[in-house]
Amino acid sequence: MSASLRHYDRRMAPQKSTSPNPAAAPQVSVWVRPPRERKRGTAPSGLSRQRIVRAAIELLDAEGEQGFSMRRLAAELGVTPMSVYWYVDNKGELLELALDEALGEMRIPPLGEDGDWREHLRVLANEYRDFYRRHLWATRVAGEVLPLGPHALFFSTSAIAAAERTGLPREQYAGALGLLFQFVYGFATSEAQQLIRVRESGLSEEEYHEAVIGLAAEVDRRHLDNADRIMPPKAGETMAAKRDHNFAESLELALDGIESRIRSNADRA
Repeated sequence: MSASLRHYDRRMAPQKSTSPNPAAAPQVSVWVRPPRERKRGTAPSGLSRQRIVRAAIELLDAEGEQGFSMRRLAAELGVTPMSVYWYVDNKGELLELALDEALGEMRIPPLGEDGDWREHLRVLANEYRDFYRRHLWATRVAGEVLPLGPHALFFSTSAIAAAERTGLPREQYAGALGLLFQFVYGFATSEAQQLIRVRESGLSEEEYHEAVIGLAAEVDRRHLDNADRIMPPKAGETMAAKRDHNFAESLELALDGIESRIRSNADRA
């Protein structure tokens, strides 16, 4: 169990549905559905859901989602596919569990009584981006499931705690945090897709970039001119360094925007 999961209060665990017709409730997440009945027989020896989830993350990181299957995972674990299905119902459920488990790798510091909201949000944003860089498959999965797992809850609770320190009215929390973390998700999604294409090409990132720019310039020279205007080339600067600089600049602009709204609120008051 990862460190941040130990902060998860049992009272936050999914409760049984109070709907008069639980069978009619939408199946929106593995985290909110009632516990499923165990299949007949005993659990396969030497296997656990935690081990399956960790193995799934390792396989997804190594080969991407396209190379991932329940049969491939079972082979990695040295068990039959049916042994895996004793613990999880399907691939979608496993991906959702893997996503939240991987989110638990983020190093989220506690926000002290005198904590700086801006620095805390900066740390969260960088950790969130780094999470997607470690797990390129996660951007697609995160876009298709609801963030209802314990690690996702811990992350969002920490972000809201920082928003409360800003002095913004509650009705502006969603806008401020959306501005920040939707930007991070969008940036990370674009970055992940780029890194996946580079990996599949067999080229280094610099070689891939030069090849793409060369092809784009053959279509229209303005593609090359625009690229240089957005990110002026610097001698010896790698593509990774360019992305880091771009992310840092964009992040500070987003935080400046939140701070500007705080001042604007104070002026109107």
